[in-house]
Amino acid sequence: MNKNNLLTIFMMVIMSVGLLPTQSFAESSYTVGVVPQFDARRTQQVWTPILKRLEAETGKTFKLVGSPDIPEFEKAFNAGEYDFAYMNPYHLIVANKSQGYQPIVRDIGRKLYGVIVVKKDSPITDVKQLDGKVVALPAPNALGAALIPRTEFATKFMIKPEYKYVKSHSSVYLNVLLGQAEAGGGVQKTFSQQKPEVKDNLRILYETTKVAPHPVAVHPRVSAEVSQQVQDAFLKMAASEKDTKLLQKIPMKQLGVAELKDYDELLEMGLESFYVK
Repeated sequence: MNKNNLLTIFMMVIMSVGLLPTQSFAESSYTVGVVPQFDARRTQQVWTPILKRLEAETGKTFKLVGSPDIPEFEKAFNAGEYDFAYMNPYHLIVANKSQGYQPIVRDIGRKLYGVIVVKKDSPITDVKQLDGKVVALPAPNALGAALIPRTEFATKFMIKPEYKYVKSHSSVYLNVLLGQAEAGGGVQKTFSQQKPEVKDNLRILYETTKVAPHPVAVHPRVSAEVSQQVQDAFLKMAASEKDTKLLQKIPMKQLGVAELKDYDELLEMGLESFYVK
């Protein structure tokens, strides 16, 4: 064997040894996207300990990937950037069509519904009074907080408010409290988690149609084995009193298995006419 052949074999060995750790890491590391219902700091506080528990149970690594707002989150999942994602129910419908995402777990203990809030002392007592008024919403496609309300305002109440998009549910409530909007859209879960000085000075004017809540979904590029490991880890957390407290901060009151058919009702609500692409 000549020197050139020996050198070639040597270089191949060095390259293969150097690549193995990188490949191994890539196969065990997964990105997790979370719809930004809260500000980035709170999202980090809620999800970091949950991902740590998933890592402990599965032996995999999970990296939380933040989004500045809901439209950017939508661009990311439509591009398939997340291996796993916690998304609103209609996002799941869209993500399933665009990338093949499948739900694995969700809150089975209650339904998701939007709430329209006004200041506690507001003279507004009927949804129809919001016609032409400024209504703060987190983003056009925030399901319970904006998409369902906008659909029902137009088709059920025949009104046209002036919409103001403020990026998060928390910002919606503050805009209403500070008088920068006559009303605002959120969901019962996020409203109930507001600080007393916010929640106690707002009043729920209207509740929307109720649907199955946010799932954690998985991209089809993730192996069935890993997907099952993550689902099992979530279910194990749900059976632990200590870990249940972590899940309730998402908020998920009673975590259970999710299936795509759980969200069939969304296809009959006419939401596609109001979904902003």
